[in-house]
Amino acid sequence: MAEIIEQHIEDRLPELLQLERVGLFTRKEIKAVIKKASALEYKVQRRALFKEDFINYIQYEINLLELIRKRRVRTRYMFKKEEIEFSIVDRIQNLFRRATSKWKEDIQLWISHIAFCKKWNNKTHISKLFSSLLAIHPNKPALWIMAAKWEMEDCLSSESARHLFLRALRFHPESPKLYQEYFRMELMNAEKQRKEKQEFEQAKMDLEELNYPEEILNGGLARIVYKEAVSKIKGAEFHLSLLSIAKLFTFAQELQKEIYDHLQVLHAGDPLTWDFVARRELELESQLPGEVESKQGKAAEVARREERSCAVYEEALNSLATEAMWKCYVTFCLERFNRKTNNKMLREKRQVRAMDVFKKAHEARLLPEELYQQWLDLLLGLGLNELALGVALAMTDHCPNSVTRWQMQLQLLIRLEDVRVDERFEEATRHLRAQDCLPLWSLWVEWSEGAHAEEDTEALFQKSLLATVPADSVIMKEKYLDWAYRTGGHKKAKRVFTSLRENRPFSVQFFRRMIQIEKEQETCKMLNLREYYERALREFGSVNSDLWLDYIKEELNHPCGKPENCGQIHWRAMKMLQGELVEEFVAKYALLQIGQL
Repeated sequence: MAEIIEQHIEDRLPELLQLERVGLFTRKEIKAVIKKASALEYKVQRRALFKEDFINYIQYEINLLELIRKRRVRTRYMFKKEEIEFSIVDRIQNLFRRATSKWKEDIQLWISHIAFCKKWNNKTHISKLFSSLLAIHPNKPALWIMAAKWEMEDCLSSESARHLFLRALRFHPESPKLYQEYFRMELMNAEKQRKEKQEFEQAKMDLEELNYPEEILNGGLARIVYKEAVSKIKGAEFHLSLLSIAKLFTFAQELQKEIYDHLQVLHAGDPLTWDFVARRELELESQLPGEVESKQGKAAEVARREERSCAVYEEALNSLATEAMWKCYVTFCLERFNRKTNNKMLREKRQVRAMDVFKKAHEARLLPEELYQQWLDLLLGLGLNELALGVALAMTDHCPNSVTRWQMQLQLLIRLEDVRVDERFEEATRHLRAQDCLPLWSLWVEWSEGAHAEEDTEALFQKSLLATVPADSVIMKEKYLDWAYRTGGHKKAKRVFTSLRENRPFSVQFFRRMIQIEKEQETCKMLNLREYYERALREFGSVNSDLWLDYIKEELNHPCGKPENCGQIHWRAMKMLQGELVEEFVAKYALLQIGQL
């Protein structure tokens, strides 16, 4: 191994001598490079190889190239690149080759190699790299797309890109992303050929010798890709994605129309289709261009376009009255309402329309739950508090089993300081299952803290512990303890802890919070801390090694602690902890003994 390393170091000498001779590096720096390179070479030549060693070596060589570049700029010496930089680049290429052959599954390593080759403009090597990478990882569509993009954009080879996409589709015949990028590539190729033909015509060159088929120039190949894609992959969303790509190319008007017509035929029952058709009305030009010159005329034209869009939505609802369709309609109206305009008439029309659509969807019981909050915000923003209250009360009548609706209603009642808050909270807990009520109980006690006397809030906490399921009661106990300390200090917190200490289940945080409260007192009693730790360890001693370590630290650091107890605590921990927790505890305890924890 030593002979190989010596040989590699000797191979570096010509470039190092050139660096010194041309004044880019000093003799001292050359020696430092040799020393560092020797150390790195030993790591990549040993029997047990590690990926990090190769990465460090490659990074060192790349940093060396960057340093040489900066020195060249500073000294304005741009010669001898073949003897200096190119030999370093070759060495980096060899390191990458060894690393990727050893760790073939590391895609990031391959991509780093490709990026390095791109930086040094080694196109032939990149094509070979992509071939090797795709042979090993043919199951990743993103890599096929990356390779095709390289051939198309950097190598200017549409044939190679097309060949890669076709090979990729044999492996992934139902990959939407592959079809989208293949479709885009064919349109880009057609656009490129159209520009080339236009430039030749402007130069008055003879086009008979050049082959520019009209079918390809008009996107014929892209049309074939589109037809194949929609036959393999169903759904309006994918169809619309192809249409959005086609709209980026101005020459593909006929193709856009064909895709649009197919969309309406194949996906007439999909809300996304109707949503697209409706929004398309906003893009259509005015039939009366003379009227839109003034600000009033422009506003009137926008209003007409929006009305046409709404007419499409109304038509869709006649045959497709679903929650998804109403969501598209309501979202459209909200977007238009939120657009800024200085025209009062247009603003009022948008407001009336949004209010009307929300009301109709609500009455049809098809307004999506997540849009109720936006409706309430809209009403409150317009100062219609009573109407907002009516909506909040009605939405839980329509669906009394929804936690989200009750939460929105109660938050609104609290915000408006309504007198029916307690009544509605009780109504909600009657309708909902116990396992769903935790958000409401949390909201109720938070509101009660500011609205009711301490006795009422405490009664509410105690009631919540009985009403919630055991897993949720753990969180309520933590909130109860925090509230007790916040309102009555240490004495009240200890009283609450004492009342709950036998009321399982608990959380580690419940005990830790009580320990923290005790430690915040001026006279922190070690006797109390021991009780809290012992109770916590009785519940979690077999699954939490940190509790044992914290207990030992308290005995060591507290003025009234007993360091002689640490051995007994350690022995108990080793008996109670299980599996990997024992090793974790031993490691941390060792760090504690040497003062590193």
